[in-house]
Amino acid sequence: MAAATTAAPAAAAARVGLLYDERMCAHATPDGEEHPENPERLRAIWRKLSADGVASRCMIMKAKEAEDKYIASVHSQNHIKLMRSISSKEYDSRRNKIARKLNSIYFNKGSSESAFLAAGSVIEVAEKVAAGELSSAIALVRPPGHHAEHNEAMGFCLFNNVAIAADYLLNERTDLGIKKILIVDWDVHHGNGTQKMFYSDPRVLFFSVHRFDYGSFYPAEGDASYCFIGEGDGKGYNINVPWEHGKCGDADYIAAWDHVLLPVAEAFNPDIVLVSAGFDAALGDPLGGCCITPNGYALLLTKLLGFAQGRIVMALEGGYNLRSIANSVSACAKVLLGDKFRFDTPDMQPFESSWRVIQAVRDELKTFWPVLSNRLPENISLRSRPSQIELYSSGSDSEVEDLPDAIASVNIIQITDGIISESFSKLNLDEDKIATKTTSSNVMVEGPTDSVEPQNDGSAAVSTEGISSLSSTWRSDLSKVYVWYASFGSNMWTPRFLCYIQGGKAEGMNIPCFGSHDTSPPRGSMWKTVPHRLFFGRSSTPCWGTGGVAFLNPEINHTENSYVCMYKITLEQFNDVLFQENRLVKENGESGKTESPDSPLIGLSEIEFVSRNKGVHLAPIKDSWYSNVLYLGEEDNLPILTMTCPSSDVERCRSGELPLCPPSKTYSATLIRGLMEGKHLDADAAASYINTAATRGL
Repeated sequence: MAAATTAAPAAAAARVGLLYDERMCAHATPDGEEHPENPERLRAIWRKLSADGVASRCMIMKAKEAEDKYIASVHSQNHIKLMRSISSKEYDSRRNKIARKLNSIYFNKGSSESAFLAAGSVIEVAEKVAAGELSSAIALVRPPGHHAEHNEAMGFCLFNNVAIAADYLLNERTDLGIKKILIVDWDVHHGNGTQKMFYSDPRVLFFSVHRFDYGSFYPAEGDASYCFIGEGDGKGYNINVPWEHGKCGDADYIAAWDHVLLPVAEAFNPDIVLVSAGFDAALGDPLGGCCITPNGYALLLTKLLGFAQGRIVMALEGGYNLRSIANSVSACAKVLLGDKFRFDTPDMQPFESSWRVIQAVRDELKTFWPVLSNRLPENISLRSRPSQIELYSSGSDSEVEDLPDAIASVNIIQITDGIISESFSKLNLDEDKIATKTTSSNVMVEGPTDSVEPQNDGSAAVSTEGISSLSSTWRSDLSKVYVWYASFGSNMWTPRFLCYIQGGKAEGMNIPCFGSHDTSPPRGSMWKTVPHRLFFGRSSTPCWGTGGVAFLNPEINHTENSYVCMYKITLEQFNDVLFQENRLVKENGESGKTESPDSPLIGLSEIEFVSRNKGVHLAPIKDSWYSNVLYLGEEDNLPILTMTCPSSDVERCRSGELPLCPPSKTYSATLIRGLMEGKHLDADAAASYINTAATRGL
């Protein structure tokens, strides 16, 4: 394999650039409140590099601002204009309001300069490495970039620094001969912005390894799944390795390198490697919850030195434990400087789930990269999935402070499995604050019990405590209760809906459903219209690929009419559909059996509440796409229920924070099949109905 695990360029030949500029520390929270992405991140790294004698061995560089025309290669003019102006006096009175409308973003008077310096810094070091003036480089920049999208700042990121630099090399400096770029994103969060910017470009091989947690980990979008592999000419050039849980460490990442990234990179043969170097998968990070050691990062980087003649540019992304990020960057800098290392990796064991994910990634991509067609090694010693106690244990900086010197050092790679730390599983700091809770006997009551005002979408929120208090016999109890489930999306087509009941997948679906515990078919079906607006939101799903999916606006609007196909099913089955729609059903890798929540989301008490308040927002899954259960009336004395997004998501769609996106051709065809099956619309009328819903603004 081209990328050996032991060789590094000779120290005498290494001319490593190190860019640090105190001006990028001016971006901070407006009122000085604590925040994980803060100026001390850069300063801690710089202090460590200076103390280790690393900085003095590098070519120190200062930042310069990126020109608007280069940023415009990946960002809209409106976004550039906002970022240029947001720190000016003109925005003093509305700066915070604008930030609150964005996803996990803050602004202050230093944000504009820092954003343009960060983007310009990565251009600067990438250009010098591509031109041969430097052998490699590290850009210590902030704010980070890989979440920033074409027209939107998000996830602490203002401009997509790495994407801007990649486009600059490919399109502005063609004289440098950079025709193929490998972008490796090892930040613990999916590089959603970078993926979208090069999704159809075969000149860029984008590789992101990240926590996914079945779609619930930030940025909580389906396009972080392994089945999103690019489109058009870029199909096969987008690689996602989505971990199913936290606690993944050196062994898991090395396995992803050895069995996915390295063989594909060898076939791709890049001219330069850009690393979106987030260190929030490091041991002790408060947001990532994974366990990579500084030595682990050093080994991952060493494995990349066999490509592009060692021309590597590292741009800082996340990483929020000051000690671990400083130690990890120092370890990587020593690798680039050519220090000699002895890599000792005894008894490394990836998780069984990681091995399964790696196999799924290889299966998805083997048509495009035949080198992935070979079987993975067998008889590999694997670890089981971490326990729930491990996954939700609290972590602290002290756990990293007390690490043995051997682990904090890069001279010998040592994999340690016994030191784990995690505080949070999600990055999103803009979670809805829900105050209204149901008053039924099995849920916690907040406020007086004689009157509960619904939310403005006609729904209220169920507390977490209530869901766990029902007895374990809930399935047998709810199997005797019938409801009408009103479907308005792909489930209008009966073969697709039956996948949620009996398992498997229908034509056009990329991934199968698990099915219900009760596989009995519906006891009947009927059609009607409801006074709610149909719209298509989000940008992609693992099941249907790129394109929006159907939602009903929770607000009643008597000028709107949307078709629903109603299935008479048990309340047990309705809960199983609700579980699957919100990705709460998982496969146990050890037993091969599927696992779903051990308590219902909708029980008899919730049915009573829903019918009285017209809806219920399910707080335990409030960040899921279909966390809002609506009551649409009765038929034959049975309640009609459907599931859709909360009203807060509708507002995010209105503001542009969440995209409104027309459905894909495959998804549209499924919707049209369902509408035609109901015999209310012919093909042309059904297509017009879908197109109208997809093209009107909210």
